[in-house]
Amino acid sequence: MRKRFRSCFQSPTEEDQLTARSLKPLMVLLEEVDKIQSDIDDLRSMASDPENDKEMKQLAESDLEDALEKLKEIEDDVLNSLVPPEPLEDTDTIVEVSAGIGGQEAMLFCQEVFTMYTSYAEYMGWEADVTDYETTDIGGVRHAVAIIRGEGAYRLLKYEGGIHRVQRVPKTEKAGRIHTSTVSVAVMPQPSEIDVQISEKDLKIETKRASGAGGQHVNTTDSAVRIVHIPTGIAVESQKERSQHRNKDECMKKLRVQLYQVQLDENMAHYTSNRKLQVGTRARSEKIRTYNYPQDRVTDHRIGVSVHNLQSVLNGSEDLHALICQLLEEGWKERLWDIINNPQISQ
Repeated sequence: MRKRFRSCFQSPTEEDQLTARSLKPLMVLLEEVDKIQSDIDDLRSMASDPENDKEMKQLAESDLEDALEKLKEIEDDVLNSLVPPEPLEDTDTIVEVSAGIGGQEAMLFCQEVFTMYTSYAEYMGWEADVTDYETTDIGGVRHAVAIIRGEGAYRLLKYEGGIHRVQRVPKTEKAGRIHTSTVSVAVMPQPSEIDVQISEKDLKIETKRASGAGGQHVNTTDSAVRIVHIPTGIAVESQKERSQHRNKDECMKKLRVQLYQVQLDENMAHYTSNRKLQVGTRARSEKIRTYNYPQDRVTDHRIGVSVHNLQSVLNGSEDLHALICQLLEEGWKERLWDIINNPQISQ
């Protein structure tokens, strides 16, 4: 007890000073919350005061609406300040979209979902580099990959990984029946340098002729490369480049990213096992969102939110961003809950 009291009167240590400095932005936000809350109380009193005239009450109600909106924004900032950033939040991001159940309809929707994300990248001012785009002979996309570069790209896109389901009447459906198809989305961070040790004996390397347009070179040269990592079963392919050597390099880059993601998942699994919002490949087997065309509705099943402007979401602009921000807010809450229950996470 004596030791505890003595420490209270000692000069603050360097660690204490660093902690105080790190908390200063949060304290400023909390002071602003108190001030706005006080303003809200005053405005409510003015709006309900029978002695005030109609014009004064209307002015108070208008100011009250603005104050409540401002309070919500600051509360979001407070929540964000309480939650330390997760690893790799500002790295380049790989978005991989693959057609799932539903045949040609799934491939058509795969194309729309991939376009949604590249359009969202443009809306956010990011750069999107399409590295794979495997089309079909009758339209649609089997598989597409883009590397998205920009501030906050992985932080905002990390909750998009999972199964996206579409419900609509296909163009080829003559009886007007609604079909259900799926698309798988994987979102992975791509750090500038990935420290993953890969042994040559663990690799099975195959070559084949590239498919699709490309002229005589494509038809006569075994330039496409497929690499299987035997211990994990992870397989990657590349036929984008004209030379086998470059396609092999591209495959190795992809393999390192996926192995890094496996390591990252294993490291984070001890405190994310109960999350509703899974990150990256941990969500690939779960239905996360439904796009219902007859009802013009997009529903995110993790947060129970529906948006009744489906095409606007697929356009990859404001409505998609609003939905992503709600996911991000829920993610902050889950992260804060993790920290409360597992204090070592924040260390």
